[in-house]
Amino acid sequence: MLQYQMTFAWLLVGLTLLAAAPASAQQDGGSVLDLESKVPLGAVNGRIAHLAFDLSRKQVFIAELQNNSVGVVDLGSGRLLHRITGLSEPQGVGYVPSVDMLFVANGGDGTVRVFKGGDFTPNGQQTLDGDADNVRVDAETAHVYVGYGAGALAVIDPVRRMKIKDIELPAHPESFQINRTTRQIFVNLPNAGSIVVLGNMGDAPHATWSTANDQGNFAMTLDEANQRVLVVFRNPPKLSVRDMRTGAVIAEHDTCGDVDDMFVDAKRRRVYVTCGEGVHRRAQCV
Repeated sequence: MLQYQMTFAWLLVGLTLLAAAPASAQQDGGSVLDLESKVPLGAVNGRIAHLAFDLSRKQVFIAELQNNSVGVVDLGSGRLLHRITGLSEPQGVGYVPSVDMLFVANGGDGTVRVFKGGDFTPNGQQTLDGDADNVRVDAETAHVYVGYGAGALAVIDPVRRMKIKDIELPAHPESFQINRTTRQIFVNLPNAGSIVVLGNMGDAPHATWSTANDQGNFAMTLDEANQRVLVVFRNPPKLSVRDMRTGAVIAEHDTCGDVDDMFVDAKRRRVYVTCGEGVHRRAQCV
């Protein structure tokens, strides 16, 4: 029987980066995570959005949406290394190792701005039709996928730093994920009350799964090893585990409120969920 161990954590803006559950937050005999360190982010106003990583340099990029900046944290030293300023409500970030470039999607002006890795100097810009949001990098082609506007995914060539394709959708996409094995794209469409499955990297629509009375499907991740799509709804706040092939609901579990992102730790069979409600707890989802 497949089980996930879920950790619900609050990402504390301006004070802590990826804060783990404290030792006092225990259930079933022990804490899920131990707090190892805190990384001060300095003067950051308002909420932040999504993250990306440069594994070779051990750097994490933090979209500081309301601060109109991207923070660069060095994980080795545990300190803020740099801040990219002058952005317009950055939401999604994606790093492409093959070209050593950081792509930043800006919800305010609809641009995707490109910066060189290492020194973060500007190196190009692609203007989309408003509300540039989540960013994903296809590991096979290195193409950058950006959700934007009233309903589309833009496909950007990282070498030329220009859009080469649009994939039309019936509503604005929130989180979307690329299955590396099947080459399918799973897309959350909360305004349409559905999850769309695109085949062959968006060349052909495959299926649409209704979310029925569940609303606010912003966060999504994949468990490819077990062929599962994991989606968190905001109303009511709950995790839904679905069969990747059929969309059938396999299991559900209550979560904390205002979930914006989630991650799977395949090694430990854990699901990490970032919440705005400010709670730490552990549960299991069968």
